[in-house]
Amino acid sequence: MLSAQQLPCIPRTQLGLCTNGRFQKGVPFIVRAEQISAPSTSLQDKAGRRQILAAGLTIAPLVLLSCQKSTAFAAENAKGYLPVTDKKDGYSFIYPFGWQEVVIEGQDKVYKDVIEPLENVSVTVFPTNKEDIRDLGSPQEVAEALIKKVLAPPSQKTKLLTAAEHDVDGKAYYTFEFVAQAPNFTRHALSTIVIGNGKFYTLTTGANERRWGKMKDKLNTVIDSFKIFNV
Repeated sequence: MLSAQQLPCIPRTQLGLCTNGRFQKGVPFIVRAEQISAPSTSLQDKAGRRQILAAGLTIAPLVLLSCQKSTAFAAENAKGYLPVTDKKDGYSFIYPFGWQEVVIEGQDKVYKDVIEPLENVSVTVFPTNKEDIRDLGSPQEVAEALIKKVLAPPSQKTKLLTAAEHDVDGKAYYTFEFVAQAPNFTRHALSTIVIGNGKFYTLTTGANERRWGKMKDKLNTVIDSFKIFNV
């Protein structure tokens, strides 16, 4: 079993609390609901906001894609998504139309649905001296350690559902699915992690359990799109 001490030390302002190279409990969920939730609105307000989003999104993708020709293939191959490429840190992924970018301390990128804030994707990047994700242990060992020590606070009951390894261009990625149960909601999430460029990358996306059936295909598309490249 991978212990917390074996994980790369994550700065306090990023995924967890780190003291003398050890993770501490009490870490907020990777994108806490209270950090990204929109103010409560009536059903009429929500419908109006969705109409505004739908109108704006007929034009926005054309403008964005014209500025990101290098990632145009992503939008062509996955209709209904927008591409993100970070040339500084060396990664790319796609996210669903309608999600908006927000700034959250410790996260490199965060996009969320303005109506359903638990539907979001976040990316974190931090240094590591490891060269391969397999250096940390098996997919299940690494996933369980990250979920318990980093991706969910001790107050939430977590359960790892699946964990697997896959290869992309000779680079090993770990992908896992888990649930985190809070008193007033259950988050169903997917994460993928990889090491490269001297960095540990984590992409996590998810939704409220009650909407998992509707969202799981979209969220799996987001997870599958995550790639790193040499910088």
